Formats: sequence, structure tokens, C-alpha cells
Amino acid sequence: MEIRRLSLAAGASAASGLAVIIDVFRSFSSEPLLIHLGTARLLLENDIERCFTLRGDALLVGSYNEDPIPGFDLTNSPYRILQAGAERFRDRTVIHRSTSGVGGVPAALARADEVLLASFLNARATAAYIRQRNPAILSLVAMGSRATVPAPEDERCADYLESLLSGKPYDHAAALIEILAHHNARKYLDADNPHLPKEDIVLCLQRDMVDFALRAEQRDGVIEAVPIRRTEAS
Repeated sequence: MEIRRLSLAAGASAASGLAVIIDVFRSFSSEPLLIHLGTARLLLENDIERCFTLRGDALLVGSYNEDPIPGFDLTNSPYRILQAGAERFRDRTVIHRSTSGVGGVPAALARADEVLLASFLNARATAAYIRQRNPAILSLVAMGSRATVPAPEDERCADYLESLLSGKPYDHAAALIEILAHHNARKYLDADNPHLPKEDIVLCLQRDMVDFALRAEQRDGVIEAVPIRRTEAS
């Protein structure tokens, strides 16, 4: 398996083989929690107007450059999602919008053979699925801040995945020091902003909270995030 490290929007467009789109703060930390809480279908759509067009009886969850979107049910916050609880999501369809993570998926799907969605929350399950698939080329794409500026949380999550797959050393304590000192974390931790709860950082940096990978699939004209559990992958 050849592991290629890519970043940002350009990296998503260049991804080949099996691609892993990584967005730790907060998109692909939110999505595993939505599935964990019982969401029946999780659709990915970056165009805000199309989110409203597709809505029907679905819930709209997302943000635009970290800001809540008027008319959406919830912002792109792992903590607010957990606060809402399973009763809010069980057996529902959710349409999810984010700038970096969700925005990078269509570009990766256009070229890669398969696209996974990852964060620290589902890294080990993602690595287990990759080992089972054993692709010739693995593209790890750290989406960064707004898909334009490298972000340590995404790069270190890619390091963790690479370590799980290759045995390359990985020091999560050192990664946490770097991540928590960076502006991306400090804007949550140092501000009193209800739309950027401090608890989001705590949740996003938890490793291996869920036991499934997430695969992006084109279905009936929409992109759906589909959970792949270990028993299904084997």
C-alpha cells in the first residue's frame, strides 16, 4: 500500500485510489455522532440553497465558516449534537453542510475509487477498513481550515491513521500540545461564543469513540455518508 499525504481543496481534487477526507474540527467529528445517535440517512450537501431544496422532513445540520446558517436546525457542533440527544435524530434523515470536510467530498469522489470520511473519533475503525480493502494507493487528505490553510488537528489525525496502518510512531500527547496551542483550537477555548462551544474541542480530540468507518457514496443524485461496521467490512 502506497500512502500519499495530501492537503486542502487541491489535495481532495488530486486524491486517487482509496481517499480519506479528514476534518477534525468539526465536520467529520459531527457525522460519527449523528450516526451514533440513530440518524437513518446522512446526506452531504455543500450548497446551502440545495440543502433547503432537498429538505423535506429532514433535519439541516451545518455551518458556513463556523457560523450558524439561518434556517438550519443545528450548527455543525459535536457538543450541540450530543446535547440534542438521540430522540432528535433517531430514524431521521439529516442533511449536513460544512465548508472544509463536506466541501472536499465531491472533488474526491470525482477521481478516487472510494472515499472515506475520518476524524479521531473513527480513526481506528477507518484504519481497520482500509487494511481489509488493502488498496494499492491510499490518499490521506487533511482538509485544513476552510480547505485553504493547513490545520494541525487534521495533519495529526492523518499521522495517527498512518501510524495505525504502517506502524510509524505517533505521539498523541505531543499532537495535543500542538493542536491546543493553535488558533483553530484557541478560538473555541478562549472565546465565549455559544456557536463555538469549548466542549467541541474536547469531543473532537477523543480517539476511537465509534466502531464504524464512514464511506461517501453517490445515491440517487445525492452523496450519502454510509457507516461501515467491522462485521460488514470483513
